[in-house]
Amino acid sequence: MNNLFDKAILDCNRREFFRLSVGAAAALTLAALPIDVSAQVPEIKAVKRSLDDCLAMEPVKMAAQSAVIISAWDFILKTVNQIQDITLRHAVVELLQNPAPRLMELYLSDAKKETVKQRLVAAGYIKATSGYEEFLPPCTNYTRSSVPFWAAPGSGYGSHHAYPGGLPIHVAVNLKASLGFFGAYKDIYGFPMNRDIVIAAQALHDIHKPWVFQWQDNGVARTEYSIAGTGSHHILSLAELIHRKMPAELIVATACAHNHPGSSDDERDVVNWLRAAAILAQEDVVSLGLLADSGKTLPLPRNPEGFITHLGDHDWVFAAPCTKWMIANLEKIAQREYGISDTELQTKKFYAFRNYVFSQATLEQLYFILAKRGETSLVETVKSIVA
Repeated sequence: MNNLFDKAILDCNRREFFRLSVGAAAALTLAALPIDVSAQVPEIKAVKRSLDDCLAMEPVKMAAQSAVIISAWDFILKTVNQIQDITLRHAVVELLQNPAPRLMELYLSDAKKETVKQRLVAAGYIKATSGYEEFLPPCTNYTRSSVPFWAAPGSGYGSHHAYPGGLPIHVAVNLKASLGFFGAYKDIYGFPMNRDIVIAAQALHDIHKPWVFQWQDNGVARTEYSIAGTGSHHILSLAELIHRKMPAELIVATACAHNHPGSSDDERDVVNWLRAAAILAQEDVVSLGLLADSGKTLPLPRNPEGFITHLGDHDWVFAAPCTKWMIANLEKIAQREYGISDTELQTKKFYAFRNYVFSQATLEQLYFILAKRGETSLVETVKSIVA
């Protein structure tokens, strides 16, 4: 046995060491016990409605009546209210409660839109053939969000959390993950970090998804375009934070949600996203402290909060394939149990059915039911939501 290890044990309080050892053994014993998988599937709390009722409901109303979405939204608000910096806390809560695209006050004329378009084209961030709507979504009132944060989808209609209220589900999971990484780093590495920044960055990283993924009349979310090689929601969210004069440390951490600065190629992505956002916000990216003086890297040394934000924003790894699988399963159920035809799968009739089912149970919960309980249980669950 290692002598240093022996001495360390002898030097510590034997009774305390024994107590800790017994506790650890008990924890390992519990971890080894068989798990009752069926007990882990939560009860689905949904108001049962007819298919006609679903067709008459707007996506926002569906989200408002979902217990699981309300719970996720409540968790987000409670978490951001833990931010210690009062000014930052108020700014984050205000944005979540009304994710208005105030950035658009800079673009009240086509001439101003054309000017910024040419700057984005010159930088190689959009194509010269791009229309205004490809980098600036429709906006009738820049002081109010057209869709509440809690009713927006988590991504495009074929991607992760693609249902009314998918956004707060996505952000709630990512917040929990980010705080888990924060706690792990703090407990294991023992170095100080800014918990406020971790919470704020993860809470706001998708703040303009309600603007980008506006609900259309047929029940489908608006198509997203790309800016600087990533979804436009990311660039527009960063531009909004810059326009609202949020702290540089927060903006940089938020920019890292889609990639990390761990290699030259990866960091180049983040740098370009900040540059594109600064162009849209009509600000200088270096003077704001968003990049190092060279303009080629993030501020040095690179803060760990950005890495934590990136690690936390990974629920999509599971949720994206779930979306593909569950849409396919729901299409089969719609045809077999509800008489929806092949043609109707591409119409509002199916989209309303899909939106209501996924918003009330969440697409991800339904996948767990399929994976752990089987297809029959999935069909029964769907039938308990839509008559």
